[in-house]
Amino acid sequence: MGNKIVYLEFMGPDGPGMKKFYEETFGWTAAAVPGFGDYYTVEAEDAGVGAGVGQGSEEMPAYLTAYIEVDSIDGHLARIESAGGSTVVPRTVIPDTVTFAMFTDPSGNVVGLVEAGS
Repeated sequence: MGNKIVYLEFMGPDGPGMKKFYEETFGWTAAAVPGFGDYYTVEAEDAGVGAGVGQGSEEMPAYLTAYIEVDSIDGHLARIESAGGSTVVPRTVIPDTVTFAMFTDPSGNVVGLVEAGS
């Protein structure tokens, strides 16, 4: 079996507006994440897979991305780069929350990685 998609992010320039849109349109409940500004999480029971909605950064103000669970982010980033992709966000640890990275595939799609067990 291959690696699974474990999380989605729907990001835009207006975090509270993104929250309102997805709650009103799809009936999701988006909960604020303390210390993460205008970022909200949606439980898998609501969306089918865990998700985040909120405000993007200046570098990436609006995007939709899937996060794929892997055993080793660094190992996968090396494989991705040798296959024509590139790292956007290197392996990043948010203590007691998640270890993640982001890359672009050869077509420029932004995809995330989540390290298993984080």
